[in-house]
Amino acid sequence: SPGCRVFVLALVVVSILWIPLVQASQGGQLFIYIQTISSYLQPPVAVVFILGCFWKRTNEKGAFSGLLIGMAMGLIRMVLDFVYMLPRCDEPDTRPAVVKYVHYLYFSIILSLVTLVVVVTVSLLTEPPPEQMVNRLTWFTRKGAPAAKDQAGFGSPLPNSAAGIHEASLPPALQLSIIDGPETICRDKTSTLDGKKASKLMKLFLWVCGMDQKEKDTPGTPTAAKMEAAGAPPKEAPWVKHVLNVNLILCISAGIFLWGYFA
Repeated sequence: SPGCRVFVLALVVVSILWIPLVQASQGGQLFIYIQTISSYLQPPVAVVFILGCFWKRTNEKGAFSGLLIGMAMGLIRMVLDFVYMLPRCDEPDTRPAVVKYVHYLYFSIILSLVTLVVVVTVSLLTEPPPEQMVNRLTWFTRKGAPAAKDQAGFGSPLPNSAAGIHEASLPPALQLSIIDGPETICRDKTSTLDGKKASKLMKLFLWVCGMDQKEKDTPGTPTAAKMEAAGAPPKEAPWVKHVLNVNLILCISAGIFLWGYFA
């Protein structure tokens, strides 16, 4: 959409304006600058993602606390790097000890360990996630039995109620689209009024994010066809898988080479 293009253009402008900071940091070496910023911001996200995949005891509070503390530590170290530049050979080094003696790669290890401890501690001190929330979503529960609603699948309508409303085992967002009768008219009027009351700033925000247009149901489309289309997985050609795998191998090989060469 046009809003997405405007947002990408804004990001390009910000990237161009960020070039002086790159030149002033790490002696203008772009690769070292990228690795430095990655070492400050990526470890908390990586630790939370790995724990969420391989430890089913990880809960929302633990993940949020780990991300909050880890990102705060990384941002503080990144700001200190920008404030206290590397001095010249004839100048005394007055930088803080965490900047002067702790390399950014070592700091990423410390940051990962701190995030790991925070996530594990908070997760153990709070309630565990429900079993149905982690079923078939982690590595050790990937072979669990599907829930009853998953076995029913899409398009299995329940008996009609007294009001004549057809219900199906669908998420609420999809159930609204198949409800007929006076309720639909009332909800349509309510949503129209809410849209009119929306501020111009919110409309601009949705336009920039590409969410200003909503999909509308085509008249005459059968309800079963809508549900089947919503639940069907996306189709792709078999050669796309091979192209993606080859590109993945090339990217990993290039990354390992650059890391080993410059490290």
